[in-house]
Formats: sequence, structure tokens, C-alpha cells
Amino acid sequence: MSTLLIDTDPGVDDALAILMAHAHARIAGLCIAAGNVGLAHTARNALKLVETLGVDIPVFAGCPSPLVVPAPGAGFVHGEDGFGDTAYLPATRRAADEHAAAAIVRLARERPGELTLVALAPLTNLALALRLDPDLPSRFARLVVMGGAVTGRGNIHLAPVEFNIGFDPEAAHVVFSEWPQLDLVDWEACLRHAMTFDAFERMLDAGAERARFYAAISRKARAFNRSRGRGMIAADALAMAVALDPSIVVQSERHHVAIELASGLGRGATVVDWHDRLGGRPNANIVLEVDQGRFEALVAAALGAEGQG
Repeated sequence: MSTLLIDTDPGVDDALAILMAHAHARIAGLCIAAGNVGLAHTARNALKLVETLGVDIPVFAGCPSPLVVPAPGAGFVHGEDGFGDTAYLPATRRAADEHAAAAIVRLARERPGELTLVALAPLTNLALALRLDPDLPSRFARLVVMGGAVTGRGNIHLAPVEFNIGFDPEAAHVVFSEWPQLDLVDWEACLRHAMTFDAFERMLDAGAERARFYAAISRKARAFNRSRGRGMIAADALAMAVALDPSIVVQSERHHVAIELASGLGRGATVVDWHDRLGGRPNANIVLEVDQGRFEALVAAALGAEGQG
């Protein structure tokens, strides 16, 4: 069973990914950034999720804003509190005193080669950790990133840009420039692997108590998905599936990926050298297709609805 360190900004899609990690792996910690909503909410949501699962997983609050330029969140999708504005009772536990970036560095040094780092949030915490320890990539077994739009079909107001990368392009630039090899699960792969609404609702109906909790916090996000008519898009869950089981990937390509930092419509775009003409090292294994049945089975098991995937 693999051991994961998860950098996240919960967000209901992050919550589903964390439920999957809990069901299928060990979790060394949750490192929290601002993104989907502000840090006060993302840290609070992580603590509530850990308490709901009844597990003792440390939560490390990290960066409250991007490195350079402020950016809007996605409360219109996730709810202003990130968990569907359900007004849940706050968790009784508290976040650790250690900053998330420092925790990433410390845990990697304590457990060299053991941990898979799963980055589901804007990459602010990870960029700071890299500045603290430039040898960080050598200390992790893998890095899996949910982010980017590799052919320019993004999901924020800047058409070619995906939210996680667009929220903090400078941080993404640091990570993509300095991490020798990462697995990239981009927004377009998530669109291709959306679940049908009926299949996902069956999982929620057949699931355990954690499925009822997830149904409550995701109601607003599910309604948003329905309004767009694209199926149930579970972006962070797809990245988590790749982290949990690399063999689920049935098609991928290795290429150089860079981050556009200039102001304008392309700021935050993930620029892929698809034809390997520019001489950059192939720093990203871009996931193009996964086994959909196995992906949905991992989600169903995380919700306690085995057999529904």
C-alpha cells in the first residue's frame, strides 16, 4: 500500500480525492493552500474531513495567497465555504503549527523515497518547499499534479487556462522548471473521463456514511456540473486514481511542459512541446487516457459503494 502526502485546497473535488486516498492508501499528511476558496475555509474543510473519517491525519495550513498576483477562487462552484455552504459543525481538532511548505520538506527528508506527493491545489506550497530544499524531487517517489489544459481547453475565464495553474502561474513555473519528472493529469483528461450523473448518483445512494457526507457538501457542485451538461467531472479524483494505481493509465505521452507567465489571455497556460522541437527535457508524463471502469470502481469503493463503479 502506497503512502501519500497530499497538497490540497478542499473544495469538494479535493474531498472526493481524499476519500479515495483514505480507502486505498496511507496518508502521511494534508498540506493546505488557498485556491478553490480562501485558506481559512480550505484548512477548516480539511480538518472536518479528517474528523469525519475518524482518522489521525495531520493537517498543515500553508499559503493564503499566490506567490505574486492575487487571484479569485471558485466559490461559485464549490460554495463560498468550499463545502457547499452546508453550515456543518466545525471540527474540534486544529491544524498543526508547522507551515505546509516546511512540512513537505521535513516529511520528505524523514522518509526519503517512500512518499508519493499528490498536488491537487495551486502549486504555491510546493514552490516554496522547492525554494527551501532544491533537492526535494529526489526525496519523493513520484509527483502527480492535477492541473493544466494541454491543448488549451481551460476552465476559467482565460480560455486556454486551467484553474490550479492559472491561480498561481509563478508557483507552477517553479515546479515545472525544477521537478525533473512529474505525472500530469490535466483538465482535458478530466473532461474525457467524466462520470455519468446517473452512475455517480447511484454511488452516493449505495454508499456508506461518508457518501452521505459527500452528497451534502457536493450538492452545489453537482448542480453546477448538471447546468453545464458535461457529466460529473471529478478532476482531483482522476489525479488521485493515477497516484494510487499508475497501471490505470492506458495512454500517456512524455513532453516538455512550460508555464506562460506573460500578462494577457495566455497567462497561466500550460504550453506543451508536442513535437519535441525546442530542446527542453520531457518533464511531464501527460496522462491522456485511463481505464474508466477501474477509475469509477476506485471512486465507488471510496464512497462505500463497491460494485457501483
